[in-house]
Amino acid sequence: MTESASAPHVVIVGGGGTGGAVAHDLALRGLRVTLVERGELTSGTTGRHHGLLHSGARYAVKDRESAVECIEENRILRRIAPGSFEQNDGLFVAITEADEAYEPLFFESCLASDIPARRVSREEALRLEPNLNPAVRLAVQVPDGTMDAMRMPLRFFATAKRNGATIKPYTEAVAMTIVPSGTGRAVTGVSVLERTSGRRYEIGADLVVNAGGPWAEKIAALAGVDVPIAPSPGVLLAVRGRYANMVINRLHASGDGDIVVPQRELSVIGTSSWLADDPDHLSVPADHVAMMFAEGSALIPAIAKAQVRATWSAARPLIGERGATSGRELSRTFKCFDHAADGVEGFVTISGGKATTLRAMAEAAANVVCAKLGIDSPCRTREYVLAPHTAYYA
Repeated sequence: MTESASAPHVVIVGGGGTGGAVAHDLALRGLRVTLVERGELTSGTTGRHHGLLHSGARYAVKDRESAVECIEENRILRRIAPGSFEQNDGLFVAITEADEAYEPLFFESCLASDIPARRVSREEALRLEPNLNPAVRLAVQVPDGTMDAMRMPLRFFATAKRNGATIKPYTEAVAMTIVPSGTGRAVTGVSVLERTSGRRYEIGADLVVNAGGPWAEKIAALAGVDVPIAPSPGVLLAVRGRYANMVINRLHASGDGDIVVPQRELSVIGTSSWLADDPDHLSVPADHVAMMFAEGSALIPAIAKAQVRATWSAARPLIGERGATSGRELSRTFKCFDHAADGVEGFVTISGGKATTLRAMAEAAANVVCAKLGIDSPCRTREYVLAPHTAYYA
């Protein structure tokens, strides 16, 4: 759909996967869209996760809402982004008696969340993945997959661009234009700094969407509103060698270092969890790296002697209550905030969620945006096949 010059103009702040998906959804609905990102596209959390296409099984026991979101979006993404995923499935592996005792609850929770799950014997698990810990007792197979953390979301940017959206990387939102409105205030534009030239200018908008991920709280502060984002970093470890073809998970409640994700000729082990004040300043604690080795080796012993390719941290943009002490306490679901409830019109925040649920997050945000702007246009992103990632550079 080609945008109309008379259509409302929406500015999106944040060039991660969620921002790209919002731009795609709104452009499909005929709105004029400008997206600004202070760095390169996907250079924040989007480009730093382990590349898992979630089945939702990881959350089935304790976070049913997130589990259902993940499996629904898993199916949609496979349909609209063909060729972007290794459809390699995942194994949740029981190593100890405690893991084995967890299996019935896990299995039933998967089925209750509409996640296909298949019980796998010890012998079959070792046939499927010979490098598994020989102490494996049993496993459960689920439809996890592997994605390229940057190429898959770039398909949303490419499609948004084809449909008329303007994408501005290296363009930082530094202030909001705020005017009196009724009994409150209204955001009518964004002041940006073009980081390649140092030029500062204003982009007018009928509405601004904050899609800043773990930076959403800082962006919201520019409009004078508070968003309870809890940046929850985790350390990831990439080692040389592909030690499994399936995604390997530990069969227990989500914990540290309990997943190995194959990425081409690498294996990515993740992750730890803590809460940070500033997503721009994340550490990579040596003891967390050691923990990734130890826990990853419990699943695949050969990891203990694998060569390190990289270690890094990424901050999850969790929606949290003030005072939480760990990211594991917080849901992986998402939420859209219409800040009219805070006395600020023309400003919406979308945050939380996961890379797997970026399309659903965008749909929720776009529905709010269109309702506020009086646009009667349904979401089309559930079936609309995305352009290839290479089309972004065409």
